[in-house]
Amino acid sequence: MPPDQSAPGHSHLPGPLALPNDDPRKIVAVAVVLCLVCSVMVSSAAVLLKPRQERNQALAVKREIVKVSGLPSDGADVEALFRQIETRIVNLDTGGYADDIDPASFNAQAAAKDPATSIALSPADDVARIKRRALHAPVYLVRKDGKLETLILPVYGKGLWSTMQGFLALAGDGKTIKGLTFYEQGETPGLGDEIVNPQWQHQFKDKSAFDEQGQPRIHLVKGAVQESSPEAKYQVDGIAGATLTSNGVTHLLQYWLSGAGFGPYLKRVQSAGGSA
Repeated sequence: MPPDQSAPGHSHLPGPLALPNDDPRKIVAVAVVLCLVCSVMVSSAAVLLKPRQERNQALAVKREIVKVSGLPSDGADVEALFRQIETRIVNLDTGGYADDIDPASFNAQAAAKDPATSIALSPADDVARIKRRALHAPVYLVRKDGKLETLILPVYGKGLWSTMQGFLALAGDGKTIKGLTFYEQGETPGLGDEIVNPQWQHQFKDKSAFDEQGQPRIHLVKGAVQESSPEAKYQVDGIAGATLTSNGVTHLLQYWLSGAGFGPYLKRVQSAGGSA
């Protein structure tokens, strides 16, 4: 006689799920099902949240640009302040503006990875250790009464553990540093991550980016800057216990200020006398 399907204790579950709870086959089957369900949930969440994450990331970058721009930002809306900043795309080889490229749709990181829109750097030139450099880059300009007051350059390069992404602000003369900020880094907590400390960043204010011959000169020193030294105007205190991170900051600044980076553009700015 066939088993009574309605008998107490008889399972109506299909396949392995009908096995006793202590059966290894059922344990494995339940684990597989749970893994698949969790994977679908995580993947769905990632897809659904990606647009929000991208918006938040873009807003964080704008916040850093506003911070280093010198615009009064206490309690102000970041998007409203950012609209006061002019964004242009620069051809890094010629130093001229690339007005045929829309700044709103330009993706600098994607451009740097694409061989069609970037160049490979030789080991001798690649002091910032970025391997490739995009042909174009965004710059951000703050004007007052029609005159260039602040110029903000995106800068990045390798530290000890990470690629440090930041912005360097120069005065309208294209020579004097107004500020430096980093919005993305993965340096050693308590040591190299001092680069995001506002007190450490403040040291860059009013330093000279170039020497009298127009060569990039700003650099971090081991220990403290000797203010009585004629070199002090080019120097910032290094980070104790984080020599490689300090060297990375020096190298990325000097690279992006050089002829291989924004050098041709900065020469145009300097010669334009604030009307670039």
